[in-house]
Amino acid sequence: MAQTVLEVVDIKKSFGAVEALKGVSMEIAAGEIHCLAGENGCGKSTLIKVISGVYAPDAGHIEFGDKVYSKLSPIESIMNGIQVIYQDFSIFPNLSVMENLAFNSELKDKRKFVNWKRFRTIAEEATSKIDFKVDLDAKVGDLSVADKQLVAISRALMFNAKLIIMDEPTTALTRKEVNSLFKIILALKEQGISILFVSHKLNEVFEISERFTILRSGEKIITGITSDLDDKKFTYYMTGREFEDIRFTPQYASQEPLLEVQDLGLSGCYSNVNFTLKKGEILGITGLLGSGRTELALSLFGVKKADQGRILINGKEATIDSVISAINHKIGYVPDDRLSEGLFLPQSIGDNITVSDLDNISNNFGILDKAERKAEIKKWIDELAIATTDPDNPCSTLSGGNQQKVVLAKWLARNLDILILNGPTVGVDIGSKHDIHLILQSLAHKGLGIIIISDDLPEIMQNCSNVLIMKGGSVIAQLNPKDIEENQLSQYMM
Repeated sequence: MAQTVLEVVDIKKSFGAVEALKGVSMEIAAGEIHCLAGENGCGKSTLIKVISGVYAPDAGHIEFGDKVYSKLSPIESIMNGIQVIYQDFSIFPNLSVMENLAFNSELKDKRKFVNWKRFRTIAEEATSKIDFKVDLDAKVGDLSVADKQLVAISRALMFNAKLIIMDEPTTALTRKEVNSLFKIILALKEQGISILFVSHKLNEVFEISERFTILRSGEKIITGITSDLDDKKFTYYMTGREFEDIRFTPQYASQEPLLEVQDLGLSGCYSNVNFTLKKGEILGITGLLGSGRTELALSLFGVKKADQGRILINGKEATIDSVISAINHKIGYVPDDRLSEGLFLPQSIGDNITVSDLDNISNNFGILDKAERKAEIKKWIDELAIATTDPDNPCSTLSGGNQQKVVLAKWLARNLDILILNGPTVGVDIGSKHDIHLILQSLAHKGLGIIIISDDLPEIMQNCSNVLIMKGGSVIAQLNPKDIEENQLSQYMM
């Protein structure tokens, strides 16, 4: 193996009674792309913060060549060539690209006065390292997620980075943007820069990394060569569980359509969309960003009223011009951003579960029936296996997968006929993803009509009985997943 850039040895870290890291060791070679994987709560973030100097370990040490540290400061980590790109990129959205790139350099040199010519020179040099073409005067807040990430990478390379840690770098990227990011990562590797790629997406781990380390419950389970892995081994190492890949087949599909969409359109977003959904079916809608898939979902939920065509529910034309009208037609919607659109994070888990069903657990005078509320909360916590010791805890205390189950519970408490899910497993780990898929399949078997909107092709292939492919605001194909392979579905999208 090439020269070691970083080695962490027997790192331990506790927060009160919780052991976040239990003697974790790992080494990364120069020019290596190394994947750090594990479910939410396994210790990945804690390890990153120890390496970057945010946390001091309780035991163990960190080695950079012949330098040994029992603890690091953030400055010492940076001086040893470590740069971390967090999920939020840690950039200033109200400042320009140029200002974001020059800011740290100016602080490092302790400059007191702004020189715009110098700012531009610094920014041009930074972006040229990855051949990043961008308007340096553009506000960072106005950029796409992919371009914000490239700003963060450009900034990281300004300080002689030897190791760049990327924390879930593809969470909000389309497949096309992921491909572009991977090209940049491979180019950095050619320059001798190491990448610690933190992810729980199996396909990306296999595609980009040479070696891997998997953590579970604060312990290192295995380090090895990625080519020696397969999906089943990887999933088992991460979760300690063995899963069967069960493709969904409708067991209870009504003869009559539950939902019919006829020539539906919304100016500037999509047009001439036609499909039917029966009870007990799961319809998949996929396509790249900008294909019109999300706007179609928002029209079905009354957020963006369609201006063409018709929607029929149980054979009768329905006017869905508001969220209230959609809910009255027994339609629920799980958004792609559960944190800002699906949950009240500071409020309790119980409040989030019952918020959509308050009228049904209150008496005629609007007074909440506490016993009925408690029973409703317990029912959904048990039925969806939401991992919590106390439903009065804030929803923010849950993992991403359990938060998503709370969003599901909120809508299922309404006794829906139709459930629309936009990116149902975005940002959740492998175990939770499997559990959510089983829940959706079980709900369909009980007669619920489900629409899954996703660009996660394995998710679409495994869970849907019918798939619409959208491109440029139009449905370009309608396919049965059993009749095609995943690469053929991808070719339609591209």
